[in-house]
Amino acid sequence: MIEQVAIAFDNKDYETAATLLKQLQQESPEHPWVQFYLGRLHEVSGNYQDAEKIFRQLLRDTRNTRIVTLARQGLRRLQEIEQEERQRAIAQAKSEPNNTEVGVLILEPINNELKPEASRKFAQIMQIDPYSARLTLPSRGWRLYRTGQVGELKFYGEQLQQAAIPCFWTTITAIQQIQVFQIKYFSQSQLKATVVCRNQANQLGSLTFDWSEVTARIVGLLPIFEQVVDIDARGQLERKTQTQDYAQFCDLHLPGRRCILRLCDGGYEFQQGLEIIPQASQNTIRINWNSLSNWIGQQLPQVKTWSDFTLFADTALDHKEILGQIESHIHLFRREETNWDSAFHLYSGLAFVK
Repeated sequence: MIEQVAIAFDNKDYETAATLLKQLQQESPEHPWVQFYLGRLHEVSGNYQDAEKIFRQLLRDTRNTRIVTLARQGLRRLQEIEQEERQRAIAQAKSEPNNTEVGVLILEPINNELKPEASRKFAQIMQIDPYSARLTLPSRGWRLYRTGQVGELKFYGEQLQQAAIPCFWTTITAIQQIQVFQIKYFSQSQLKATVVCRNQANQLGSLTFDWSEVTARIVGLLPIFEQVVDIDARGQLERKTQTQDYAQFCDLHLPGRRCILRLCDGGYEFQQGLEIIPQASQNTIRINWNSLSNWIGQQLPQVKTWSDFTLFADTALDHKEILGQIESHIHLFRREETNWDSAFHLYSGLAFVK
């Protein structure tokens, strides 16, 4: 009867093949040829997962070289079908309005206990090896994983989310549309706070807001680089760039106004406006900043603080093309350009749009 099944498949008479296989399954359900043709029936019916499962089981369990060869060919066909469907889906996603914009795909941290299964699924979706997948999935903080047209990123992101792999995506335009105000000092603070600040056109003004409008607080350190002279291994003088200090930043998010209020330890005028820090003129900038940070924390006891910027930056700094498109709204004196400033604004902007 197996020969009759083979003939039916050759003639593409799948109805006859299905009838014959139903009888063979009752008589010899574990027979390798019965299993193979059952896999082929699943394949031609579009049940690709069931077909793959049978082909892989045959590769593990049978020693019949002909069946092994045919099972491998079946798996190759399934991979080609999957690749074609993937390319069609990506092309469709890219063709939709607004999906051609440049965006980023961010992986969120996943519990180490869930990583083995998540790595397997991640490898399958992104078509990479499981070892690389495990190294890619973050345990702490966000990872900037991929950039490109947001339609394609959305396609992958939705598959990852369906596989219980936490992630999100957004466009660079969404980040660029957020207004940023540089706080010079707080002039008053009760139920409502007023800050003296500069807008993106560097115009000085004031802004009054309710503390309840603040939904997130973003903190981070940005390195300050300097050229130094050092002695190399051969005892010769050499110039190199080293991190000499760090600038401290704090962003307050007001999504209702589509804006970020940004504070920097080097730009805040501690001796102006509201007396938050007694004897500010006699303290170091570090002491004044820590006191200001504590005070802001007291005004926002229930607001989430995002403090994993350095972890994120480690994954983002290599994406120079994307960071080059992002205006940082950070005004540190830099002898040379650096992507650190744009990386911080991207990190804050991602928390904002999320």
